[in-house]
Amino acid sequence: MATPDSFYDAYIFDLDGTVYLGEAMLDTAVSTLTQLREMGKRTVFLSNNPTHTREEYAAKLTRLGLPTPPEDVINSSYVMADFLQKTMPGANLFVVGEESLCDELRRAGFALTEEATAVHAVIASFDRTFTYRKLQIAFDAIRHGARFFATNADRYCPVPGGGEPDAAAMIAAIEACTGQQVEAVVGKPSRYMADAILTLLDLPPERCIMTGDRLETDVLMGLNAGMAGTLTLTGATSAAALAQSPIQPTYVIRRLNELLP
Repeated sequence: MATPDSFYDAYIFDLDGTVYLGEAMLDTAVSTLTQLREMGKRTVFLSNNPTHTREEYAAKLTRLGLPTPPEDVINSSYVMADFLQKTMPGANLFVVGEESLCDELRRAGFALTEEATAVHAVIASFDRTFTYRKLQIAFDAIRHGARFFATNADRYCPVPGGGEPDAAAMIAAIEACTGQQVEAVVGKPSRYMADAILTLLDLPPERCIMTGDRLETDVLMGLNAGMAGTLTLTGATSAAALAQSPIQPTYVIRRLNELLP
């Protein structure tokens, strides 16, 4: 397995399954990121999971031994708010998602409504409070002409001992009953997420390296954006799955300290 033989200027990390799993930091994560920071390298974090705010992710990393400001975290709810401000400013939204995403969208100036005829866009997301009532409102709104976007399209979110059904399940339910395909997914591997992180870093992509545990999101986003893409075998992807995948990373590691030449 190839590992880096030189340093990059910026190191971008997925969170779940890459830096931590549940409430435990993964092996060598703290020591590796601490060393990169001491060398003056930028270390930032990117998550498709919209069920926590940037502030909550930063607080968790800090609590687990890696002090991190909220400005160094970007997640799909933040990117969704930015996307909607650029494409549908002032829109009324119906959100199939959890309260953290709703709060992010409200802070960005959007009105949330359950009145289907007043909805301009339905937003689908990872939602552990998903109900038939939510599906009905989304169905009615889209049939009435609302647009349809999603924060992310992950099939499941890794948790200790297994996983939880993720936003792909909510998207599929809405697509199945409306016959309407989701118009845009702003999380990894989309260009919207890549643009957000490159804007934050203000660096050319070839000086950046993206590390994550999923080929179809983390690695693909990095490669498509012109970054190096590293797969870590600490989460959702096994060596056997890697061997069968058409997406091949620049590097493959078993622990984060293998990022260090």
